[in-house]
Amino acid sequence: MLRKILDSKYFQIPFKIVKFIIFLILIVYLAFIVIQRISGNQSIFGYRIFAVATGSMVPDYNVNDVLAIKEVDHDELQVGDDITYLGERQDVNGKIVTHRIIDIKTIDGKKTYITKGINNITEDPSIEDDQIYGKVMGKIPVVTEINHIIKNQYGFFFLIFIPLVTVIFLEIADTVTEIKHEKKDVEENGEPEEII
Repeated sequence: MLRKILDSKYFQIPFKIVKFIIFLILIVYLAFIVIQRISGNQSIFGYRIFAVATGSMVPDYNVNDVLAIKEVDHDELQVGDDITYLGERQDVNGKIVTHRIIDIKTIDGKKTYITKGINNITEDPSIEDDQIYGKVMGKIPVVTEINHIIKNQYGFFFLIFIPLVTVIFLEIADTVTEIKHEKKDVEENGEPEEII
């Protein structure tokens, strides 16, 4: 009975589609994580990838959105651009921050940038060129959606864990029924003769 269900085209087609989607999602997400870890978030082809950790830039960027950051010539940066930088002072010291440029000043030939989160009341400590990773080019849609699902316990459970366990269970069930079927064939037909 189980064999008939597993062999049915009404089962096989949706099963293969679900299996493909699950593995595609996992491969894309794992590739994102591996690229981040291996590169140590160093630039790859002039780009970096960062996930948003706070709500300081809502509604433009939500928590767990994944952003593409492009290295740009700092002379191109303007007020209104969103940039990612490494904080070196006060409460952003050692943190990677993505905020909007609200002012650019040149003092003694040296540029300083004043940034602020859209939802923040106060501006960040000023930063200099060597702290800037790059300009935000936008969200990476597929990776962002996967990241939102995986970071949400219900989304992870219902959209990743349960389908993955189901696929694994069905693969095991298919293998077991195939082994039983082969064993039954051998019992009915005897051992296959060896050809020398």
